[in-house]
Amino acid sequence: MTSQRFVVRHRRTVAAVGAVGAGLLVLSACDKPTPLATVTVGRDTVNSEASCYKDGKALASSSLEGCLKDKDAKTVKVDPDETVRFGVDPEIADKGWTLLMNGQPLTESSKKTYRTVPGSVFFNQQYGATGNSTTVTILQGGNSKAYGLWSFKLEKKKDS
Repeated sequence: MTSQRFVVRHRRTVAAVGAVGAGLLVLSACDKPTPLATVTVGRDTVNSEASCYKDGKALASSSLEGCLKDKDAKTVKVDPDETVRFGVDPEIADKGWTLLMNGQPLTESSKKTYRTVPGSVFFNQQYGATGNSTTVTILQGGNSKAYGLWSFKLEKKKDS
């Protein structure tokens, strides 16, 4: 009788472990993370997954305007005298990427994984800046197709 209880317990334990493992496998298959984009200013760094991304497939142009209004964009404080560094995963760089400032192109397309821009640009009216914050978006793709958008909010640091 005791060995029968052991066998029944053992089967239940194996079944429970199997169910948990299968559940984790299903969950991991559901949400594949998007490639990351990074903004670094001085010692401050923020990373973001895409606000719009379809696993490397072209996005519908009708969805781009909504994507540019990402309300959950990560924020980084910028001293206008500092350099702002943008980095992208190689997966983003392979298709080319452009920096947009408030929805307008700021740079030409690049296939490099890294670029720098003077902090003063993001608060200069000549480049379309207004006020003390600017939304900068990384657009993956070129003139005809967009594959992903990553947005960041750059806020001007107050003088100390």
